[in-house]
Amino acid sequence: MAFLSDTLARVKPSPTIAVTQKAAELKAAGKDVIGLGAGEPDFDTPQNIKDAAKAAIDAGKTKYTAVDGIPELKAAICAKFRRENRLDYTPAQVTVGSGGKQVLYNALVATLNAGDEVIIPAPYWVSYPDMVLLAGGTPVFVEGPMQTGYKITGEQLEAAITPNTKWFIFNSPSNPSGAGYSRAELKELTDVLMRHPHVWVMTDDMYEHLVFGDFEFCTPAEVEPGLYDRTLTCNGVSKAYAMTGWRIGYAAGPQALIKAIGKVQSQSTSNPCSISQWAAVEALNGPQDYIAQSREAFERRRNLVVGMLNEAAGITCPMPEGAFYVYPSIAGCIGKTSAAGTKIVDDEVFATALLEETGVAVVFGAAFGLSPNFRISYATSDAALTEACRRIRDFCAGLS
Repeated sequence: MAFLSDTLARVKPSPTIAVTQKAAELKAAGKDVIGLGAGEPDFDTPQNIKDAAKAAIDAGKTKYTAVDGIPELKAAICAKFRRENRLDYTPAQVTVGSGGKQVLYNALVATLNAGDEVIIPAPYWVSYPDMVLLAGGTPVFVEGPMQTGYKITGEQLEAAITPNTKWFIFNSPSNPSGAGYSRAELKELTDVLMRHPHVWVMTDDMYEHLVFGDFEFCTPAEVEPGLYDRTLTCNGVSKAYAMTGWRIGYAAGPQALIKAIGKVQSQSTSNPCSISQWAAVEALNGPQDYIAQSREAFERRRNLVVGMLNEAAGITCPMPEGAFYVYPSIAGCIGKTSAAGTKIVDDEVFATALLEETGVAVVFGAAFGLSPNFRISYATSDAALTEACRRIRDFCAGLS
């Protein structure tokens, strides 16, 4: 339509949301569909957090709050960073938004000018490039192939940095691959960043608590204190505490940047939901038992899915370090034809045929910037995952 902005033409709708909606529509039409597209825990929000929200309602804490978060939540966030990441921030260095996505977007809008570049490792969360484009910047992609565990090297990062680079977006454990950077791997990247003082670091630590085995989470400003003054450390309560719908994300960083982020938010949404903020205070300050329980369930599901997918013809599925996703390669399926006659020319066709022929909804790899792959979210029941993987295996067995 002629009256729509040129900026809007630069971006596309979220493919992950599109897959989830398509699966819901097919289910509503009576089809037997297993949706593995949504990136949210299937567990309920812990009772103590729900009780805190109810108490906030009953206490009349339903009015506008400070634009970027109530003092009690900022204090809880500072305590969390100190306790879990060995990072010291003051409340003036903290911002709270309506979900982690808003915090990232606000930071980009507050800092990017035309010609500014943002380095994004691929595969990447689908929203990073489009947020950069909406904010007027230019995404620069660096591929981390399956052979390196979907991680990039210091050498690759060095080669991607130009005088125009403003941000490096870092996500570990990763959506979509589940790949987590060890301290040594991250140090390799931070050593490069220390040589380029004009590059700022935006971390997305949303899956911090969902790490498995003996893998230890670490974040850039913790690994390299020299980056503290140019790092925005972003996190939230959505994945760790099954609070996706509550919409609370947060970040800490240099005070001038935090103030700029607040300025953007003051003219868009203003404060996050007051009730959700009080629930988040309880999430961060209250009992943490839920995290270990959910981690145990996700690790079991990861092992189930990786084991079954690696039995499927043409599929190779690495074992991820964290999050609740796997990102298998379908290189061995490309060029083949499905039992219903669909020629598998790329991962988008594979995902479409899989949904139409078996009722399993996954997200195709091109949406995340690395093909030929697809993403499965294993944040659903063991029974659903077992049946979905059986269908995928049968679908692949039927390729010729």
